[in-house]
Amino acid sequence: MSRYGPMQLFSGTSNPMLGKEIADYLGVKLGGVQISRFASGEIYVRFLESIRGSDVFIVQSLVNNVNDSIMEMLIMIDALKRASAGRITPVIPYYGYARQEKKSAPREPITARMLADIISAVGADRVITMDLHAPAIQGFFNIPVDHMTALPMLAQYVTQKNIQDGVIIAPDAGSVKKAEKLATRLDMPLGVMYKRRPAPNVAEMTFFIGDVKNKTPIIIDDMVDTAGSIMQVVDALLERGAKPEIHLLTTHGLFSPPAVDRLRHPAIKEIVACNTVPLPPEKFLPNVTVLSVAPLFGDAIRRIHQDISVSVLFD
Repeated sequence: MSRYGPMQLFSGTSNPMLGKEIADYLGVKLGGVQISRFASGEIYVRFLESIRGSDVFIVQSLVNNVNDSIMEMLIMIDALKRASAGRITPVIPYYGYARQEKKSAPREPITARMLADIISAVGADRVITMDLHAPAIQGFFNIPVDHMTALPMLAQYVTQKNIQDGVIIAPDAGSVKKAEKLATRLDMPLGVMYKRRPAPNVAEMTFFIGDVKNKTPIIIDDMVDTAGSIMQVVDALLERGAKPEIHLLTTHGLFSPPAVDRLRHPAIKEIVACNTVPLPPEKFLPNVTVLSVAPLFGDAIRRIHQDISVSVLFD
């Protein structure tokens, strides 16, 4: 028995399918919670069962209408705090505003830090998240953060594909460490694309390091948003003689318009994304494979509840 009381799992409205999958994996029932919106747009939350003294986990990806998802999660945390929950752990598969983790120009905010402060201030005791755009965000919190990664799962999937002539591609400098880890796991060479961002959602390629001629590129990135920079990487790879059988791996498939149109590129053979972000039918392409992170989060929740080390999940 946990020192924080019995485990209870709830889900917000941003990614209910993942919440249900995690509950099924853990063999527990999702707790009852009423979440509605007034005509003015204000959010109402009421938990439908006692959570006094419980070890409570709430699943909420900060996606779709990101500001609504954030506010909904904060209201849920506040309601749990006022109902005397023993411990409150928001499970945030995708952490919104993660690309605003530093000042790139004068008079800019560091929104990722501000959000971390708010989550702590409203009453969260710890956080579980996955593949932050900038790993340093973990240090923005003054509470424990379990930063999960989908890399082992993605590596295992690629291994099963048995790609003999693969080369791992980091689409920018920020992806190099992740790409290096994947290349080491798969025993494949590494290529690195460098880019600069003159404006939000705008990327310009500068130069490329590596040999891709007659090889099958495997691009890995933590997220794919509008896919603009990915298309530049694809074009650069083809110009350098890569095979038109490109594989794209990502943890967070945001696929904001016009990503779906761009990702129909004939050279992209497969897109592998995780269900940290729900993928509605209009964003689901025939070459998309979705991997479930429910077992990873389920194991993390169970281990945290039982005060067991989580580090084994990174192997």
